[in-house]
Amino acid sequence: MDNEGLERSAILLLSLGEEGASEVFKHLGPREVQKLGSAMSNLKTVTREKVNEVLSAFRLRAEEKSPLGLNSNEYLRTVLTNALGDDKAGNLIDRIMVGGDTSGIEGLKWMDSAAVAELILNEHPQIIATIIVHLDRDQASEVLKHFGERLRNDVVLRIATLDGIQPSALRELNDVLTKLLSGNNNLKKSQMGGVRTAAEILNFMSTTIEGSVMQSVKEYDAELAQKILDEMFVFQNIVDIDDRGIQLLMREVQSESLIIALKGASQELREKILSNMSQRAAEILRDDLEAKGPVRLSEVEAQQKEILKIVRRLSDEGQIALGGKSDDAYV
Repeated sequence: MDNEGLERSAILLLSLGEEGASEVFKHLGPREVQKLGSAMSNLKTVTREKVNEVLSAFRLRAEEKSPLGLNSNEYLRTVLTNALGDDKAGNLIDRIMVGGDTSGIEGLKWMDSAAVAELILNEHPQIIATIIVHLDRDQASEVLKHFGERLRNDVVLRIATLDGIQPSALRELNDVLTKLLSGNNNLKKSQMGGVRTAAEILNFMSTTIEGSVMQSVKEYDAELAQKILDEMFVFQNIVDIDDRGIQLLMREVQSESLIIALKGASQELREKILSNMSQRAAEILRDDLEAKGPVRLSEVEAQQKEILKIVRRLSDEGQIALGGKSDDAYV
């Protein structure tokens, strides 16, 4: 959610009344609550025009009483306590309003990323990796950004090669970060970490940081690096490339390869590609797709992989940005 979206959501929640806002918070995760809670706490003055605009967007009556202008911190405290209970609400309110502390892996999810990074910075990289895999992927990415390059690369490599966490190891970790498990010896190994987890975390990082991490992994194990790359960007992700990037890609892809690859693509991706073609070329591609008979899944996947190779080459050359992660801004 962008800053404008957070502000509008905060205004809406402050306008719902405590009971209504509490019900909304019950359906949100830790990261969503933290972001919205911070936005609500920081919302000091809002014009009636802005309130009316937000309420109209959600088809609510602008004439309803709004708590804006009252003590927003007290309002937020009541809402979060009703939604989350005293303990969780207390931890989050402390983080948002007065910078309090919290503990436990679950508790880390309610903390801001800088505080998490500071708390675990001096732990062994393997311990850090074990903690990181329990966080939401975007939060994990933000925490890693606060580390030095050497530690960050080491931790991501350990995440990628982590094939599970034994309950005994988690119990030892709980001695530092409070209890995460009940201590049942019969629990199966937790399926945390691995190539996909590393890829999902890297997807939230900027291109520069991602490149540094991947170079480090490649030096350690080139095959592992390729597995992570394969998980990071799949054919459907092409839909996130901007129009200019799609147009550059289409110049590099053979029409027959594109037709086969699109047989296994979503309608959204098809339309994204068609919208970046001339009207005549788009008509021809539509006709070719309709005329093309059934294609083996293995053949579709093979052509998609070939196109993904082109995507990665264009990305490495700096011609396209994958998923809007470019470090450069247009000026």
